[in-house]
Formats: sequence, C-alpha cells, structure tokens
Amino acid sequence: MTPVAPTAWVVGTFDTKAAELNYLAGLLRTAGLGVVTVDIGTRSAPGVADIEADVVAGHHPRGASAVLDPSDRGEAVIAMGDALAALVRERLAAGEIQGMLGVGGSGGSSMIAPAMRLLPIGSPKLLVSTMAAGDVSAYVGVVDMTLMYPVTDIAGLNRLSRTILANAAHALAGMLLHHAPADQDQDRPSIGLTMFGVTTPCVQALRELLTDEFDAQVFHANGAGGRTLESLAAAGMLRAVVDVTTTEVGQHLAGGVCDAGPNRLDAAARHGLPWVGSVGALDMINWGAPATIPERHQGRTFHVHNANVTLMRSNARELEAAATRIAEQLNRSSAPVRLLLPMGGVSMLDAPGQPFHDPAADAVLFDTLERLFIPSETHRLVRLPHHINDPAFAAALAQEVKAVLV
Repeated sequence: MTPVAPTAWVVGTFDTKAAELNYLAGLLRTAGLGVVTVDIGTRSAPGVADIEADVVAGHHPRGASAVLDPSDRGEAVIAMGDALAALVRERLAAGEIQGMLGVGGSGGSSMIAPAMRLLPIGSPKLLVSTMAAGDVSAYVGVVDMTLMYPVTDIAGLNRLSRTILANAAHALAGMLLHHAPADQDQDRPSIGLTMFGVTTPCVQALRELLTDEFDAQVFHANGAGGRTLESLAAAGMLRAVVDVTTTEVGQHLAGGVCDAGPNRLDAAARHGLPWVGSVGALDMINWGAPATIPERHQGRTFHVHNANVTLMRSNARELEAAATRIAEQLNRSSAPVRLLLPMGGVSMLDAPGQPFHDPAADAVLFDTLERLFIPSETHRLVRLPHHINDPAFAAALAQEVKAVLV
C-alpha cells in the first residue's frame, strides 16, 4: 500500500501575495507533499486557493459577514484571524493538517501565528514574516514555531525572495518528510525541571540521578521557559513538575525581565500534578544592560552577568512577596508537594563569599515560606543545611521525586 503524503497548509493573503504563496505551494508539491492553499485575504477574488477566503471567514463565530463586511481593515484582520483559528481547530480534529507554512507582513503574521500555534508541539510550523527581526514573542508564544525573516518585503517574486522562499518551502518539506528517530524514552514518565545558569550544577546532578527512570525535560527559567513548562503541564504532557528554579515568581512580582506571568506554579496545582521543588535563583531579579535598569533601583546590589544581562540582588521585601505567592500556589494543590529549602544559599551568587551572599534576606524567604506553607500528609516542607548546588541537595530532590512518582 502506497503511503499517503503528509499534507501541508500554505496560508496567506492571496489578494496581495498570491505569487509568493503559489510559488511555495508548487515547491512543496514537487517535494512530494500534499498541499492545501488557504486564503485569508479580506479582499480576495474567488477561485485563487483551495480553501477560499469566504470559507475561512464563515468559521467566525458571528459568520462571514463579521470578517468581510467591516470597512476598517484592522477590525477585518482581527476577525479573519479568529476565523482561521476556528477552521484550523476543526481540520486538526479531522487529522487534515500535518504542517503549516505561512507568509505575511504584520497583518498576515497576526492572523496566521495564533492558528499556527494550535498545531501540536512537534508538528512543523514555519512562518516567513517581516516581523521576524524584532521581538517575536507575541507570534511564537510557547510553541516550536520557526520564524524566517524574508529580508525584503513580501511584495512580489525576485531573485532574492525566490531563494528565501524556496529555503522556507524546503525546510518545511524536510520537517514533514524526515521524522525524528524512534522515541527511546516512550516508557519513561516525562517530568519538567527548571534551571537557571546559577542553578545548573544542581539540575545537572538531579537529571543524572533521575534519567534512568524518567524522561527529564529541562526548561530555562527565563520567562518563556516557565510559560512553556506551565503549558505542557496543563496539556497533560508531564507527569510531575520538578521546580528547582522558581526565580520567575520573584521576577514577575518585581518587574524583572525573566517574567513568566502571573500563572507561574498554577498548572501543577490546578491539574493535580505532583510538585517537587525549591527556591532556586530567587536571590536575583534580572534586567538588561545597566542603562535599562529603572532609576528607582539606584543603590541596590548588582552583578553584571554579561553585556545584556544585569542581575539585582533581591531584598527582604521582594523575597517575602515571592515566598507568599509560592506558598499560596502550593497550598492550592491536591497532589503531593515537596518544598525543599537550601539553607546554605539559593544560587551560585548566593554562596558564602559571593556577591549576593545575604543570609538575613534569605532568612526572610525561608521563614515566610515556613510560616505560610500548610503541611499535611501530602504536603511537606523540608529545611536542609546544604547549598542548592551541593550534590547532597540534588540527591534529596531526587529521593523526593522517586517517592512521589515510583
């Protein structure tokens, strides 16, 4: 039996970018893929794509008129984006989309990206966007989307644009036609660990202690990493959260740049996932280059990590706020919770002799947690004499993970 070729959706505004979109579709067909072209132009003529703009618009909750009637372009673009997302949800459920390739400027990208993010993690998604050279967090979210900068505007085919668009088409074809090797970790439960540079020794040692029994997935606690961890936990893709590095809680409350938002620590509590963790890197708030630090923080203790990252030592007030938030979230959980406190310090910079060593400030963190954390048969707080990066602390974390999961 001849295998069925994967199907790629090629999505864009055929009223302004038909030449580019048809060029991409042709290259993908030549590569051996099934292709469905999807028109999201708000002023398109009929008959230019496999799924025409009025069909897409008809998936808007208020019907096609909500997309096609507004005279305001911004209103129409927002409505078309909502309609495309509804169409993608429907066709994904029917198994009709294996990958997606989109092309757009600011308007097209704003319509395509939310729909593209609906594809499961691991499904190829590539967006050629003029917005790709700036802050792309609004487009990517927390999924494995690839953005490619087209160099020129997407306004007709030329020698340069043909080359770049061909690279995009061939990249998507490669992702769809060549799969990852068979998963050797299928039988091991997936767990999510959080790590910062200053807690790396702990997490690396912990991962080594757990790797024979668990598929340990490490997330960088830089804001985006925390949001990704929360998203995967909420989606049921993790059996437990091993939250060594909870710095993002403090970052959010203090306004630091490694902010994962207000819902950090929410997924485990909300979905009843076992949580084992600590207070890694809560001694610091991250900023950019020194010139970007708000004036209100003049006189604080800083450490220049590199040209683009400056670390500020958390004070007692900030640590009390972070501890309060952590305790509130952990107390909500119906699943096992193990909170381990490293009394010797919470990061590389917090060790004796290091620039952020401040036992008095750390004592506020520890004491607040002990005061507000509600122990029970399933919820335990443990003070340990070790520094967070001591091998003995990693061993204690590993022991607790195995106790709640094995």
